[in-house]
Amino acid sequence: MVLLRAENTELRRQVTVLSARIAELESQDKPQAAKSLPSFVKPNRPKRDTPDGKRRKRAPEHNASRRREEPTRIERHALDRCPVCAYPLIGESIDYTREVIEIPAPPPVEITEHRVIKRMCPHCEAWRSPRLDLSQQVMGQGRIGLRIASLVVYLRTTLRMTVQQIQRYLDTVHRLWLSTGEIIELCHQVRERVDKSIDDLKQQIQRSPVIHGDETGWREDGQNGYIWLLCTPGAQGSCYYEYDHSRAQAVADRLLKDVRHDACLTTDFYAGYNNYAGPQQRCWTHLLRAAHELKEEHAQNPSVLTWAGELRRLYDDAQAWRSTHPEASAAERAAIYQELVHRAVVLGKQYAQAYDHPCNALAKRLLRHQDELFQFIVRDGVSADNNLAERTLRPLVVIRKISGGTRSDKGTKTRFGLASLFETWHMRGLNPFVECFRLLSHAPP
Repeated sequence: MVLLRAENTELRRQVTVLSARIAELESQDKPQAAKSLPSFVKPNRPKRDTPDGKRRKRAPEHNASRRREEPTRIERHALDRCPVCAYPLIGESIDYTREVIEIPAPPPVEITEHRVIKRMCPHCEAWRSPRLDLSQQVMGQGRIGLRIASLVVYLRTTLRMTVQQIQRYLDTVHRLWLSTGEIIELCHQVRERVDKSIDDLKQQIQRSPVIHGDETGWREDGQNGYIWLLCTPGAQGSCYYEYDHSRAQAVADRLLKDVRHDACLTTDFYAGYNNYAGPQQRCWTHLLRAAHELKEEHAQNPSVLTWAGELRRLYDDAQAWRSTHPEASAAERAAIYQELVHRAVVLGKQYAQAYDHPCNALAKRLLRHQDELFQFIVRDGVSADNNLAERTLRPLVVIRKISGGTRSDKGTKTRFGLASLFETWHMRGLNPFVECFRLLSHAPP
């Protein structure tokens, strides 16, 4: 009995200790709990609270009624006689309409056999046959038509489908079976046929007054390399991807060698672009993101919070001036440019020599790139950020996550060449399938 009582007392003590520990863990705030998560797990985003507790209404431009499509076929529904007394009906007007959108049944592939007939010439005593030219229907001596080729590269490049998924789609929808090798070789043939158009994109970018540049990782045959991107803004923007094993400054120098001397290059703060001799605009998004991380890391340091707030205020003032002075003269732009640069230099000098201060690195960055922070003030068409390049790289980043990269130099050229064309058509608001078919139809055999 004594032993049981002792054991019961010990168990009660343990329950008390564990209950206190549970209460302590439950009382911890959510940010602390989020920090204990693994680095690859994103914490839950806090719900947004509205002042009245109701869901915020959509903007007026997103709240309009759906526009009716233009009908491709009209079916009439009318009565000949009265359903009550069976008397013939007269007159006519539309009571109401109803729209039904549907796609026709997907047709199977059309297989055409071209029979070249030879005939005898009694005078020459020789057989004669017409010369068959199918360059506007197929590529080379292949059997796959240009529409199927355009569809395959569209599914592969824009929709990011794997070869096996393309196989299943063609077999399921069009009752066409292509082998893995045939699909891959078809993509290579398309790229080789439109090589000149891909080179033209690079030349168009080099002639543009505003260029965005960026780079990201890519693996070829299990080896690490990099995608280098050049693109231009606007409704007629262009995009050009190129692969290189290196991320060295020499690659950027080679890509930018033939760019017009007065073109403004917008990039992040990667030092590989420092050799560019023309005007540059560095990305404010990267700069402000670094300042925000600094505030989160040193949330208890008033000097860091104040300095980062002044940096954000500098950017907001520059954007506000540009939005309120769209028709400003060159002299007015130059004056505000000098004022903004002066404010940036003052901020930089504040901690550029304070090597033990958390803001030291960003302060030195301001001084190093003081002439590259406000080109968007003095030049038309220049953005304060490099979001265009970031968004243009994103499709290939998704492809990299799906496929892991490419296996050969030929595969890399095909992947990036076709991606350059299809992303350019997307930027220009064009139908990529239609444009690919048109380009293949008019490209030299």
